[in-house]
Amino acid sequence: ATGYAKAEVIGRNPSLMQSGWHNRDFYKTMWDKISTEGEWQGEVWNRRKSGEVYPQWLHIRSVCTGRPDEGTLTRYVALFRDITDRKADEERLHHQATHDALTGLPNRLLFLDRLQSAAQDAKRLDLFAAVMFLDLDRFKIINDTMGHNLGDKLLQQVATRLPNCLGEQDSLCRLGGDEFAILLEKLETPNVAVDRAQSLLDAFLQPFELEGQEFFLTPSIGIALSPSDGTEVEELVKNADSAMYRAKESGNNYQFYTPMMNAKSFERLTLEQELRKALLQQEFVLHYQPQVALESGKLIGMEALLRWQHPTRGLVSPALFIPLLEENGLIVPVGEWALRTACRQNKLWLDDGYDLHVAVNLSARQFAQQNLVETVKRVLEETGLPASHLDLEITESIAMEDNSRAVRTMQELNELGVGISIDDFGTGYSSLSYLKKFPIQTLKIDKSFVDQIAHDQDDVAIAASIIALGKALRLKVVAEGVETEEQFALLREMGCDKMQGFHYSRPLPPEQFETLLAQIR
Repeated sequence: ATGYAKAEVIGRNPSLMQSGWHNRDFYKTMWDKISTEGEWQGEVWNRRKSGEVYPQWLHIRSVCTGRPDEGTLTRYVALFRDITDRKADEERLHHQATHDALTGLPNRLLFLDRLQSAAQDAKRLDLFAAVMFLDLDRFKIINDTMGHNLGDKLLQQVATRLPNCLGEQDSLCRLGGDEFAILLEKLETPNVAVDRAQSLLDAFLQPFELEGQEFFLTPSIGIALSPSDGTEVEELVKNADSAMYRAKESGNNYQFYTPMMNAKSFERLTLEQELRKALLQQEFVLHYQPQVALESGKLIGMEALLRWQHPTRGLVSPALFIPLLEENGLIVPVGEWALRTACRQNKLWLDDGYDLHVAVNLSARQFAQQNLVETVKRVLEETGLPASHLDLEITESIAMEDNSRAVRTMQELNELGVGISIDDFGTGYSSLSYLKKFPIQTLKIDKSFVDQIAHDQDDVAIAASIIALGKALRLKVVAEGVETEEQFALLREMGCDKMQGFHYSRPLPPEQFETLLAQIR
């Protein structure tokens, strides 16, 4: 183990193998214990003949002659063993306990330990520490659509790219899933956190390339500062997390924590807990907004819109609860309920003699489900609604998540006889090279282009272009958010096929929609 031959060490002082790693206090403590107790054992770092420093487990005992209580010290006996392998095993286990297996980055355990130390230093030195939580937007959709293996590779690429945006003293950790944390220590000004956040955002401007495909990701970053936003680890983590969710909700790429965010986080948590009970307690309802043929003014269909009839809050805005359903995955069972309910209701109206199409929105998570086509087929069979009377609406961004898979899914839905509409057209990719591949039947002009169509020539040009594009591709065009007679007249003049909006009717619960049907029969 030492590299020395017997002849090289016999008669020599053991200091021959000293590494210089231990100070005088270490050896004084050792010899004091030997003098008082007759032995000492512990870990020592010594040096091999080659110069390599290595760990030993050393046991030294004093040897005396004569009676034990009156004996004379004659020598010391030392036994040692090389514990290099054991130390390597300990280091490996420690690394596994404190680092993420997928990316090799420090994990939550090590991050929290470093954060505690950084927060203490910030308070003691009158400086700042910044905690930054980074979450990848819409990563779950990619993961669900492309598979976890590709998702893991994407996370590894992110973990490789992010360190290039940080300083030498900054710590990057993976908390789990698609969440990363960055710790900035001993800052003289919080502005450093702004610079780091912008650098992190810039890192996502270039696409990630995997298996011949390009993926564009955007992050949401929440920032909490110590000591101003807290000095305890748990408090700082909670506040950074609140700020991150605020950044995601507001569309800002990064957001500093403010005290109001805790109140909003509590409200969000309460809302999410209540949402989990809402489906079981039958609190969801559908309202139906009529769709009208612009040329004839005839009611030809409706869009089914999800509403939450809360027992104490009343009708909760979809803007509040639908993003939560998307995030926690409940949108899949709720979306299937909405699809089944809309189909069942339209079958009842069809049996009553009303020849109507019902349009149902598909969320990103729903469209990513491997069994989507089977689910739609099963719902149609259970409700008895002919597939020709169902339209499914998806956004451009959803279809573009995985273009080839989206086309296959839409083709399979078309084979069932179901119509496909691209919702909010003009607000996403609007790429003609992709659009011509999609087996769709309808384009929907987004409300944002209709709002000012009577006063803004740019909106007039956009709406006219979408209508012309639809006609050239033999697609129907629906205008959303039509609220005035002037808008209605302009869209009809442009040749738009259908419209929906307050000009004709607000979304109505089923019983009120039936009253409307009876009036126009």
